[in-house]
Amino acid sequence: MKTEQDAQVVEKIKDIADNIYDSVLHKKKPKLALPIRSLSNVDYDPDKGYFEIQDREKIRTLTASTVKKFAQTLRMMDVSKELVETDDIATKREIYYVSKNWEDARFDEQNESDRVMDDVEAMCRVNREQLGFIPEEKGGDVAGELKVIDIDPNTGKEIKIDCTKFGSGAYSVPISVEHLKFETKAKFVLVIESAGMFQRLVKHGYYKKASCVLVSMGGVPTRACRRFVRRLSDEMKIPVFAFVDADPYGFLNIYRTLKVGSGNAAHINQYFCVPQAKLIGITTRDIKNYDLPTHPLKDRDIKRIKDGVKNDPFVKHFKQWQKALIEMAKIKKRAEQQALAKHGLNFVMSDYLPEKLKNPKTWLP
Repeated sequence: MKTEQDAQVVEKIKDIADNIYDSVLHKKKPKLALPIRSLSNVDYDPDKGYFEIQDREKIRTLTASTVKKFAQTLRMMDVSKELVETDDIATKREIYYVSKNWEDARFDEQNESDRVMDDVEAMCRVNREQLGFIPEEKGGDVAGELKVIDIDPNTGKEIKIDCTKFGSGAYSVPISVEHLKFETKAKFVLVIESAGMFQRLVKHGYYKKASCVLVSMGGVPTRACRRFVRRLSDEMKIPVFAFVDADPYGFLNIYRTLKVGSGNAAHINQYFCVPQAKLIGITTRDIKNYDLPTHPLKDRDIKRIKDGVKNDPFVKHFKQWQKALIEMAKIKKRAEQQALAKHGLNFVMSDYLPEKLKNPKTWLP
């Protein structure tokens, strides 16, 4: 079913196409203006809570050297317009194969197709799901004190899904979550880096004891996962706590992306981040306080920390994060969530999480 939002997306695509057409009529070289998607072109405003794209752009002018990329961009826009107008979808992989009918404009590799798709998304200032393009990956797994209200695509009737009724499994976040509604009396949402830790908490019914919703990110959270958590937290007025490994990847990729977004997706971060999230662990201090087994940091880890402290707008804003990362680089050690098993397989539930949740002073912003 087409919506007002769909009509706005189609109108944006038409506006870009009309500008190109007008340039041709006036015998001018057509141009496409694309925002620069990197940390160098974002700003972090704590009042807004996410990375916001700034004004720097790159201009793609139609020349002999850019004609193929120009044609690919226009064909991608045309496919998107058709998908939105017919209320259809296509995976990123399907679009790559669709291009095989574009003759000289076809893509040789999918990474080329993905980059052009990102360009169209950035130009239109909407997310690719609104353009009809969907990812291949899962959106994340959910278990706990939550009922998700979805729509049956065949009947249009509401379906109420109880996230406590999946046995040893879990509810999978769909690719699009905008239409979902929620019912919950949970006290908080706990987003978890590893699927293994998520399974342990589900296996032993931690969500019943703590009255919470558990979400498995499975590494860097997908857009759908982040949007799901954001909408759940906003609409149900419950806090979000993150539980990741104490290493540069857990801090600066997984958690940072969850909370404030990324430079590459700065044009849509306001929808796909969870500014209210707090990191409860594993923190650098936990390594010492809980006498956790560790692994040595590699040279690339040290480099990632230094780069984050120097260039990441989020880290530069919070002295707590600067201190935590500098301390990690100093001790040259990292620790995984599973390291808590040193004190017993269920120590994470019996001691660690209850202690951390009671002591906000141990959290990181």
